[in-house]
Amino acid sequence: MDEAPRNREDVARTLGGLRRDINDTDGRILELLNKRASLSLEVGRAKAGAADMVFKPLREQEVLDGLVARNPGPMPGEHVRAIWREILSSSRALQRPQHVAYLGPEGTFSYFAGREYLGHAAVLHPCADIAQVFEELCLRHCDLGVVPLENSLQGTVGASFDLFLKYPVHIQAELYSRISHCLLSDATSLAAVRTVHSHPQPLAQCGVWLRTHLPNAVLVPAESTAAAAHRAAGDPEAAAIGHASLASLAGIGILARRIEDEAYNWTRFVIIATSPSDAGRPGTPLPTPGNAGGACKTSILFTLPDKPGALSTVLQLLAENGINMRKLESRPLRDQCWKYAFFADVESNLEDEVHLPLLKRLEEVCSSFRILGSYPSGPQLDRPDVQEA
Repeated sequence: MDEAPRNREDVARTLGGLRRDINDTDGRILELLNKRASLSLEVGRAKAGAADMVFKPLREQEVLDGLVARNPGPMPGEHVRAIWREILSSSRALQRPQHVAYLGPEGTFSYFAGREYLGHAAVLHPCADIAQVFEELCLRHCDLGVVPLENSLQGTVGASFDLFLKYPVHIQAELYSRISHCLLSDATSLAAVRTVHSHPQPLAQCGVWLRTHLPNAVLVPAESTAAAAHRAAGDPEAAAIGHASLASLAGIGILARRIEDEAYNWTRFVIIATSPSDAGRPGTPLPTPGNAGGACKTSILFTLPDKPGALSTVLQLLAENGINMRKLESRPLRDQCWKYAFFADVESNLEDEVHLPLLKRLEEVCSSFRILGSYPSGPQLDRPDVQEA
């Protein structure tokens, strides 16, 4: 009869001791975080008045890779990366507030991608369209922009590529977000849903599920998933397709999760700025075996003379230098009929001085040649509640 109470008392004493240890550990962590914050403030004072960018993706990648390599566990490496992304976000904000333009409104896929990658200390500014993201940077209203570049199912976001032709911006970093859709609704059941609102892409990506589970529902396109969620909120016969986190933002429930037709659906984003990346500066970290830190990818933009073999010459130069091309796409030049610009991603830091002879030859054979940016291969932010917008 006395055994259970004694066991409960023992458990209570053990938990009490563990909680005191946790509180002591939290206090030491807080002390160290504030010490780091003080160092970040000193960095900010040292940079005061300089035009140098606060966001340093190559340095941040080096920090993250180094911490994961030294991590003895039991904390998983991905948890370490997630925690330090927020620490780095705070450090940037202490040096200088970071204003980030994104395709709005709040609750779009761009919003969640920027928030997760750049952290909660970044100040996010919604834009009406992708063009405004570029404009906000060039007008110096924002320091960084978050731009969708391509989707693994739907392909290239043409508007983004076209804007690189118009604005002098540079790619600083990339990230990949896995997309999973939720049916957001205040309806009591699927049978009660009469209309489904969303951006055209999520509607298409959930087409089979919608035909199977809501065959009689009217599909209503919206300018964004966030706008769709707000329209459906409070209507017991309406639903929206969007990010699970939209439920709290729009004050709406979640009726079904993971309703996308394809499980392997990813969107690639790039972080852009008006300043070039650090990849060409002396002392830039280089990728090494077991350490992804350093620029290992370059995006380029070029035009070619109208003559046979012009494109094959570029491809041959890259091949001769052992550089693998991962992507090649052409886009029509707006001011010249039947003329095209080419975008390519290659697996190399073309801004490294070892490639100077190659760059000279590329500039000679191309009508125009521009490096959009050299940057680390982006992290894959695999969140099951992510959606497209």
